[in-house]
This record gives sequence, C-alpha cells and structure tokens, in this order.
Amino acid sequence: QVRLVESGGGSVQAGGSLKLSCGISGVTAGIRFMGWFRRDIGKEREGVAAINVDGPNGPSSYADSVKGRFTISRENGKNTLYLQMNDLKPEDTAMYYCAADELWKWNPLSPSSYKYWGQGTQVTVSS
Repeated sequence: QVRLVESGGGSVQAGGSLKLSCGISGVTAGIRFMGWFRRDIGKEREGVAAINVDGPNGPSSYADSVKGRFTISRENGKNTLYLQMNDLKPEDTAMYYCAADELWKWNPLSPSSYKYWGQGTQVTVSS
C-alpha cells in the first residue's frame, strides 16, 4: 500500500507563490510516475505537472496553463514531491492532489491512469 499526504496549500493574492509538498510512504519501490492534479468546483480533475521517477533525472510534463510558472521536483529519491507555484492566478484556485502509480505512462498528465491519491490541499488565489 502507498500513502500520500499533501501540505502547503493556502490563500494568496494573484501574483503570489506557494509551494506544495507531498510525502509518500509505504511500498514505494515500484512507483514510476508521480504528479500533481487539481479540481475546481464543477470542473473535471486535470493534470498540472508530472514526473517520471525511474531515475534521478526523470522527465517532467506540465499543463500548458502552468508552463513557466509551476515547477515539479522531488527530494530524497521518491519520498517527497513538491510543486512550486509562482505568479499564481485566480484560475489556479482548486483542490490540489498528489498522485502516484507503478505503470509506464505515455500521457503522465492523465489523472485516470493513477492508482494512489492523497486527500488534497486547497489553494485559493484572490484577485
């Protein structure tokens, strides 16, 4: 079993920054991809950023809406995943979830392909 716990959400004004963290524990040896996803009220869950964790420098993917503003990274091998969010906009307001999975992904930003999920952390950006 794999457990994911997010932290770091909060309320900021537009243009501000937040850094989300995701601690992963349990049977993590087989995890190949980790990612951040978000869902706003009345909307579908969408992929924000994802990273291949097979090796120390696995490639990352970003949604077009966050490219140049958000950065996904990891520390201590696979134990902690981060999402640095800069220049936040009101449309970034959502519940943000961390996810992980053991299978190879041709589309790492597809939420339906992830098996393990955290409970989420709320990000609210005011104008």
